[in-house]
Amino acid sequence: MLHIISFFTDMQPVRLTAAFCIYSVLGWCMESAYMSFCNRRLTNRGFMKGPFCPIYGVGALAGYFLLRGFAGNLFLLYFAGAFCATAFEYLVGRLMLRLFGEVWWDYHEKPFNYQGLICLESTIAWGFYAVIIIGFLHGAVMKYAGWYTYGRGRLVLRVVLLVVLIDFFWHLLAALHVDVAEKRDRLMERCRGFLNRRY
Repeated sequence: MLHIISFFTDMQPVRLTAAFCIYSVLGWCMESAYMSFCNRRLTNRGFMKGPFCPIYGVGALAGYFLLRGFAGNLFLLYFAGAFCATAFEYLVGRLMLRLFGEVWWDYHEKPFNYQGLICLESTIAWGFYAVIIIGFLHGAVMKYAGWYTYGRGRLVLRVVLLVVLIDFFWHLLAALHVDVAEKRDRLMERCRGFLNRRY
């Protein structure tokens, strides 16, 4: 219990939000670079247009919260990180299948995969990511995130979050097959009708 309380008292919500954004951008850079190399062309691996993968922000912070107790033992940290991240990837994949009817990655061609949602190659990589993030990277990320707790940093963070939210919900509606243009036109038509009746 004290472990959980200290986690939230050590890191203010603003710093956590900033760290979430930093990890989301770093995750996008890493995955897009890897897939661009594999595809031999520039590939945007994000759900959105912008350079932002929220799943990496959530995963990195959740991983830190769950696994920081293993930071003193890199061997245990590796295996705990590989297991937790693989479980997280599988659950997110199942949720996407239920919500959207598709998953935005496919491991069917990878050896030792399960339902195309997880595979041994990714599990091995997740373990290394856990060691890098928790053992080495998180301190630097939180130090940089501290810049966003005051002055212009807060303004920059708010602007980034606003742009990301607009981008996210726009593409979420498209993924749910909601015709955004039709909804917008219908809303404009109703507004015009209301104004014509009024005047």
